[in-house]
Order: sequence, then C-alpha cells, then structure tokens
Amino acid sequence: MTERTGAASRSTAETEIDVTVDLDGDGDAAVETGVGFLDHMLESFAKHGLFDLTVRCDGDLHVDDHHTVEDVGIVLGESVREALGEKRGIVRYADRKVPLDEAVASVVLDVSGRPYYDFEGAFSQERVGEFTSIMAAHFFQSFAEHAGLTLHCSVEGENAHHEVEALFKANARALDDATRLDERRSDTPSTKGEL
Repeated sequence: MTERTGAASRSTAETEIDVTVDLDGDGDAAVETGVGFLDHMLESFAKHGLFDLTVRCDGDLHVDDHHTVEDVGIVLGESVREALGEKRGIVRYADRKVPLDEAVASVVLDVSGRPYYDFEGAFSQERVGEFTSIMAAHFFQSFAEHAGLTLHCSVEGENAHHEVEALFKANARALDDATRLDERRSDTPSTKGEL
C-alpha cells in the first residue's frame, strides 16, 4: 500500500491547529481541541473510517466553539486533500446511511476536486455539552470545501447527540469507501485525467 498521509496547520488570532491524517490507518486518534464532544466526534470519525488522526487545537473558547469547530474542519480537509495526492486508483464515489438509535444520517460523497456542500435536516437540541449542534453541519461544509469534495449530508432524529454522531460516522464510512484504492484502476478516475 502506498503512503497516503497528510498534514496541515493553521495559525490565526482565533486558533492554532495542527492535524495529521493517514487514510490507510487503524483508526487510532489523538485529539485535543478543548471541546470534549468535538474530541469524541473526531475520535469516532477516525475509528469508523479507519483513519489514523492527530488533532491539536488551541482556540478562543472564551468566545464560543465556532472558530475551533470551523477551523478544525478546514485543517482536516486540507490534510485529507494532501493525503489523496493525485487521487490515482481511488474509488471516488460513495454513499452511506448510518443509524444511531432513533437518528439516521445519510452521506453521498464524490472526491471530485470541486467543492460543493449541501445539508438537509436540523438538530433536536441546541447544544451537546459545550458543542453547538449546528456546528456539525458547518464543520462538514468547511471540511468539504478544503478537501475538495462534493458532499451531500442529511440527518433526522430526536436527540442531537445521536444526530451529530451519526453524521460523523456516516461521513467517516463514506470517506473511507470513496478513498479506497481499487485494484483494477491505476489512473485517476475521471475522463478529464485529473480530479
């Protein structure tokens, strides 16, 4: 297997972030963002996508969680884009539907190189711990834009913890499926010759 790893950093007046990702990992994660529920979601993302992931973030949590969640999504997206390189041999497309008790999240993904994001649904409670629920949707918008993904997500349920967690797990499973290497393909999966 080829080495498909990526690393990115971001340093602003709002956040200091370092992220590494290995697309062909074992699901190991070392995450410290200062937002406990976001840490839990990123650990779940790594576990269910079989990505090795490190995330370190020092954000302006005295303001709120917005900058931390958004910027981690940006830097994780940049890391995944770097890990994919020229995208030779990948499956490219994937869709996953993941339940968590009463909640169901659906993800349709194309590693297209053309960022596009669509989200349908709502979260049943405003917060999960110190995490603002709607930031889950914003996280994946930032992630898609910086990873170069076409990403359609939806969620429904009655418990925001379950809804957000199902969304992270569905994205992890879909990204793992789409970024897998297809042994039948050695080129980039596009008639254009690049993604």
